[in-house]
Amino acid sequence: MLQIGGYNFPEELYYDDHHQYARVEGDVVTVGLSHYAQAAAREINFVGLPRKGRKVEQGKPIGSVESGKWVGRLYAPVSGEVTAANQALEDDPTLINEDPYGEGWVVKIRAADLAQLSALRRCTEAGFSEWFLAEVQKNKG
Repeated sequence: MLQIGGYNFPEELYYDDHHQYARVEGDVVTVGLSHYAQAAAREINFVGLPRKGRKVEQGKPIGSVESGKWVGRLYAPVSGEVTAANQALEDDPTLINEDPYGEGWVVKIRAADLAQLSALRRCTEAGFSEWFLAEVQKNKG
């Protein structure tokens, strides 16, 4: 686990510019908010989940997340089909805050092309820390 500025980044995950993560298990990609994204949003109070079977396109909105200070969209890190949405978030959206990389996952997508993951970042890559710290600075202003 890489830690930058007090935020955790599991090394096996991919990260996008919206501070979402993508966990790959076979051809299924689990999507959620990174430790940083959930902390920046504060307490999550609503999650708009996509329906199972929905076709999604990489980079396009697939749902929404709301907190008292923030409304944001969820984006598909890969194109494919939604195989599951975390229904537990409908009753307790704060699971994202409590366990973003575990019980707080949001959606699972069967990827049409895993090569699309190359458009995302890995925290093990050179420059990830610099990119992330610049994002934190940008979001403070």
